[in-house]
Amino acid sequence: MGALAGSAGPTEADWAAAVAAVRRLPPDARVLLICHVNPDGDALGSMLGFGLGLRRLGVGRLQATFPGPPEIPEPLRGLPGMELLVPATEAEPEPDLVICFDAASTSRLGELAGRLTGTGTALVLDHHASNPGFGDVNLVDPGAAATSVVAEELLARLGVPLDAGIAECLYVALSTDTGSFRFDATTASVHEMAARLLATGIRPGEISRRIFDNRPFGAVRLFGEVLGRARLEPAAAGGTGLVWTYATLDDLARHEQRPYVLEALIDPVRCTAEADVSCVVKQTGPAEWAVSLRSKGAVDVSRVAVALGGGGHRLAAGFSARGTVDEVIERIRTELNVPAVREGVDRQG
Repeated sequence: MGALAGSAGPTEADWAAAVAAVRRLPPDARVLLICHVNPDGDALGSMLGFGLGLRRLGVGRLQATFPGPPEIPEPLRGLPGMELLVPATEAEPEPDLVICFDAASTSRLGELAGRLTGTGTALVLDHHASNPGFGDVNLVDPGAAATSVVAEELLARLGVPLDAGIAECLYVALSTDTGSFRFDATTASVHEMAARLLATGIRPGEISRRIFDNRPFGAVRLFGEVLGRARLEPAAAGGTGLVWTYATLDDLARHEQRPYVLEALIDPVRCTAEADVSCVVKQTGPAEWAVSLRSKGAVDVSRVAVALGGGGHRLAAGFSARGTVDEVIERIRTELNVPAVREGVDRQG
């Protein structure tokens, strides 16, 4: 097993094992790349960018997939490497090597989780602190701003040079998980990586407009309605504050929108000055919800998410839930009252 949750990141032995897992593949090896359900920019971009790198190494029998319906968010459909994607139902059942991207736990892999326990080698690339290290080889770096940081490092160690296709995928992954380089994880090394990617000739303005500034008018109307029902609870989370809202399948149907548009809804909610913790509860089925949590620093929302069956980072996490909206929010309130989730208040100021 490689680096586990709470570690400082992959060791040199972990990197060497990952390189060996790729290098020792026979010419006819079957390689399956998997990312988490409802893939975001980091999951899909890291997976496709790495897949293009493997193709440059001569890997021929290569597939990329994710659990659930094979639906790609509109802003991500222009990514290079889309030809590698197959529906989960058509994924190789017994790969020689399976590589998992950006999944904090096997629960995020749905019906594909069993691929990691087959006869082949399972390699995990991730940056979530809650990742328990569920692969044969684990490159889990909680200090990395995005899984794409881990993917770029492994490509470099494999001797794969960056080209425009790989770079665009990794740039989308890096920019989405850092909030367009606005979040605290944006370090000097993040900007250095961005510079390496930009040096291939990709156009950041064009990419950013497609990824961040391209929303159907129906989604704008939907956001207005959902934001209008937001609730502020200043006393929650030990007085640091909670702001939350929810969106239903009826909301999506009424505005003729696909579920992916709701992924950006957390951003206007988290701007609330009076709350450290923000939450968006998104309906995925009858009495089923996907929950996004964010913190400005006083609260460790990954502890909340893990307690409720999910995972993530201190400042960004999520989980799946059943019940009514009120029941889900009450569970979150209860976990926010646990002192451990606010242990960083004094240090954060």
